[in-house]
Amino acid sequence: MRVMVVALARPVGDPGGDRRGSDGQAADLRALAERLAPSRLARDRTVPVLPALAGLLGPSGPSERGEPGLRRGATATVAGERGLGATSLAYALVAAATQAGSWAAVVGLPAAHAPAAAHLGVALERLAFVPDAATLGHWPTVVAALLDGVDLVVAAVPPGLRAPDARKLAARARERGSVLVPLLPAGASWVEGADLRLRVVAAAWHGVEAGHGFLQAREVVVAATGRGAAGRERSVRLWLPGHEGVAVADRLAPTRGSPPLGAGAARMADPIRHRASG
Repeated sequence: MRVMVVALARPVGDPGGDRRGSDGQAADLRALAERLAPSRLARDRTVPVLPALAGLLGPSGPSERGEPGLRRGATATVAGERGLGATSLAYALVAAATQAGSWAAVVGLPAAHAPAAAHLGVALERLAFVPDAATLGHWPTVVAALLDGVDLVVAAVPPGLRAPDARKLAARARERGSVLVPLLPAGASWVEGADLRLRVVAAAWHGVEAGHGFLQAREVVVAATGRGAAGRERSVRLWLPGHEGVAVADRLAPTRGSPPLGAGAARMADPIRHRASG
């Protein structure tokens, strides 16, 4: 398994460029982004997503190859309480694009997530991790530089992000034709309006029965809304992951003996606590 991890060896300057050397560091990041995207699918108005996620996109429409897709230049936020699967949903959003030849970058999440991302369908050879951007205190600059050349940027939003920085990043994505996927911490909201807003509202693991067993699949409910014609709220039940990756839950039968998503969701959302109580 080959994973690209980008380490920022020295501080990156503020977006205004008032720190000595910041312009050169930002240029290095943009050059890296351009190298990551030699086969960028610039002719398409959308980047593809997994078919199971099509019901979340609203009227975005298919790509030129007939696949469901996210509109280029869009901002799609992903949120959910801790442990429900928001990070998994963010990885699932970039899976089809990496399979089709696009590069994606993940900012502020550990590279140790790579095996889980692969299980959700992400082509790891086209995924770059920048894990330490938030700790260096220059998250907006790092994300902006990557948007210059990478088709999709998943970015774990740090606390205290300023509204002007969020607006600049959304504008950069529109200008460059990239897709920005802010991953929001629990209880937070994106300070700039998003084209698509996804939230994991419930989750239940299947496979742990009577206090023992192996986790086999996670069933989640994702609510989606957005701007304009996509403003009507809709929800989709997904396996995230299922036995064969990401799939619409309504099309699959649950594991024998597993509880349905609903009354048991809170109990099953934390499998370690459930095992101890069993």
